Amino acid sequence: MKVFEITDQSDGAFYKAIREVVNLLNKDEVCIVPTDSVYSFCCSINSKKAIAKIAKLKDVKPQKANFSIIIPSLSKLNDFVKPYSRSTYKLLNKNLPGPFTFILQANNFVPKLFDTNRKEIGIRQPNHSFIMELMQQFDEALVVSSVSTDDLIENLNDPELIIDEYNNRVAGVVDAGILDIVGSTIVDCTDEEPIIIRQGLKELEM
Repeated sequence: MKVFEITDQSDGAFYKAIREVVNLLNKDEVCIVPTDSVYSFCCSINSKKAIAKIAKLKDVKPQKANFSIIIPSLSKLNDFVKPYSRSTYKLLNKNLPGPFTFILQANNFVPKLFDTNRKEIGIRQPNHSFIMELMQQFDEALVVSSVSTDDLIENLNDPELIIDEYNNRVAGVVDAGILDIVGSTIVDCTDEEPIIIRQGLKELEM
């Protein structure tokens, strides 16, 4: 397992970590990366092998896992969701990038991705320098899920604990220091009016 310590974008280690993580993702590997809320497992959306690895780490079946997708920009939204209202687009555009997970109606690609009949998918676009640069360099969507302890109760926000917990169980860990332990705010946008399913790190702007 490789560990990449980063501080900010002025640090050469930052871009080295980006290159290394992109390389690992292209090899069907799973990495742990920082987001604007908690640390998350991530893998390429094109790798069913890596998606299965994350499911195993979370001790769930891929068909039943509530994984989310990080998109590089809202222009990629239509790749994964059914047509949505103008008001929904405005809501996402106003709050993303940010610590939110928006639940939208999944298109026909998503069930094939997870080998399931799921009709909804969580969409994310974190406001974190590492993720934003990673998405620019990788130029593909990522499948993500928060990093938790084995009992899946508490998010792990300390990279030292994450490294101990997942040593040699993932290909890489990006150490961006201790993050907030609070997860993203989850917003259900599958109906006419958005509904906050879980209040997380930030209030939704309407």
